[in-house]
Amino acid sequence: MRLQNKIAIVTGSGSGFGEGIARRFAAEGAKVVVNDINAANGERVAREIVAAGGHAKFCLADVTRDADVSRLVAFALAGYGDLDIVVNNAGTTHRNQPLLDVAEAEFDRIYAVNVKSLFLTAKHAVPHFRRKRNGVFITIASTAGIRPRPGLTWYNGSKGAAIVTSRSMAAELAPDNIRVNVINPVAGETGMLKEFMGADTPEIRAKFVASIPLGRLSLPSDIATAALFFASDEAAFITGACLEVDGGRCV
Repeated sequence: MRLQNKIAIVTGSGSGFGEGIARRFAAEGAKVVVNDINAANGERVAREIVAAGGHAKFCLADVTRDADVSRLVAFALAGYGDLDIVVNNAGTTHRNQPLLDVAEAEFDRIYAVNVKSLFLTAKHAVPHFRRKRNGVFITIASTAGIRPRPGLTWYNGSKGAAIVTSRSMAAELAPDNIRVNVINPVAGETGMLKEFMGADTPEIRAKFVASIPLGRLSLPSDIATAALFFASDEAAFITGACLEVDGGRCV
């Protein structure tokens, strides 16, 4: 098992990419803290991981709130006695629409979830990683951060900020043997897909899929496989990397 006895927090893992990552990590031997703001979904994922023979505990926490993230990291340390990996997966978007139609509160929420959360997980996990001189952060960003398209301007900007922030963290934290890498998925079969497209009709979906050379949307399993590599010791000499898991869309 590639993550035997590793302890991992996966934010936003009550559904979508985060759920796929949490399940894959547990299947590879990790003890997983499932985190989400939706208690029913998070508890379901943790329960199903345990039923399948894995190790998981659920922690309700909002990654935009300092006290919540402090509690999330403390929960992992108290529950499992250590912390090795933080996957910053929690994310949100606005509906595909003209940039001036997005409300200020919605803009603030996007940057809080997609960018501020990186600050907060670093604030509370880096001291522990520095003490043990080892740790891994994985940011689930987006192809939107490197190949922006009209209609999602503020989401695109937040993901671009998440990418640059993560790479800056990689440079600063490398002397402490703390690795930080980024995965950029193309849109997938998750709860945000309709927001990305504006509307989910066969015509719009076909147009979107046609922009992906390999001819399909991403799946949680695609992102989980990439995250597993970055989390594993196989990637011990990789930091500051950005991996597009996008079926060739950014080529």
